[in-house]
Amino acid sequence: MRAQGAGVVDIGGESTRPGASPIDPDEEQRRILPVVTELVREGIRVSVDTIHAATARAAIAAGAEIINDVTAGEHDPDMLRTVAEGGARIVLMHSRGIDVTQDTHYDDVVREVVEHLEQRVAAAVDAGIARERIILDPGFGFSKGADDNWRLLSGLHHLVELGLPLLVGTSRKRFLGDLVPEGAPASERDAATAATSLLAAQRGAGAVRVHDVASTVSAVRSLDAVRRAEGPDWDVVLDDVERLHGTIDLRGIRATGHHGVLPEERRDGQEFVVDVSLGLDVRDAVASDDVARTVHYGELAERIVAAIERDPVDLIETLADRIAHVCLEDHRVGHAVVTVHKPSAPIAVPFGDVSVTVQRARLRRGGGIR
Repeated sequence: MRAQGAGVVDIGGESTRPGASPIDPDEEQRRILPVVTELVREGIRVSVDTIHAATARAAIAAGAEIINDVTAGEHDPDMLRTVAEGGARIVLMHSRGIDVTQDTHYDDVVREVVEHLEQRVAAAVDAGIARERIILDPGFGFSKGADDNWRLLSGLHHLVELGLPLLVGTSRKRFLGDLVPEGAPASERDAATAATSLLAAQRGAGAVRVHDVASTVSAVRSLDAVRRAEGPDWDVVLDDVERLHGTIDLRGIRATGHHGVLPEERRDGQEFVVDVSLGLDVRDAVASDDVARTVHYGELAERIVAAIERDPVDLIETLADRIAHVCLEDHRVGHAVVTVHKPSAPIAVPFGDVSVTVQRARLRRGGGIR
């Protein structure tokens, strides 16, 4: 898998297929921990697919970087706290419980999946998991009919707008069986898997989970090649509607944070200064002269301060990206440029300032956040 281009290998010891028999965490760990340990020793990044906090704890201790919970932490009440304490990343997937064949009615599948994942993100953050360690999965094939899955793929950009990395797993799912001859084995769905993975990448997915790595890697690399051929501005894609572009600049936001790699930085804290520049469509705000139709920069400043004062990170690059995500939480913001200054950085020579700038943009159609 790694030789074929996989960046992460996802290990699971308990099947989530419809009708599969559950197993206890001890048996799950007996199955997976030797595999996790060996893969980590080989330098392979490992994700562990589990709904049990005890297994997550053991997997993190063995070197797993990601816990992939198909119940988004709802099955085991200790899961979110365990991941927070272990410092791993977590995949929060939409489902309606372990029995994926039940409760498959939706009035609006995209809206309901978005709302559920928003709730689970809030729960994860409350449990102590840093927002930048959260990955979202819409849960293709889990508690969803075939039409629901296609609607979800079509509306994937609405999940991207939540501002968190998106993992999509359509691989060999039952709804793809409608695209191949009746009675064909699941492996015959790999071409459809590559196609839907490509569509997901076009709509902003940051990762795809597949069985046949080579075919999907080739498909996604072809997308990258086309994007490179389109030039550096390929990601500036706008709706085919009249727009009035505006910029909001908010500079010199100051707050104390405990970020840095040195013990004294974590212990004593220091001042960080943030500048943000937001690009957005201000047509509605201009037409209505209504503050509710634009970004409330006072509230944004408060959210930025809260992001600085949150749990510490080593790099100001990470802090800057966290703040960029805060800016993009407002759906009106199309792109954000964030500069974080560290004027009291522990540098041995005289200096005026040190800063890092990151840029994130939301694609308006067929793409994600970059």
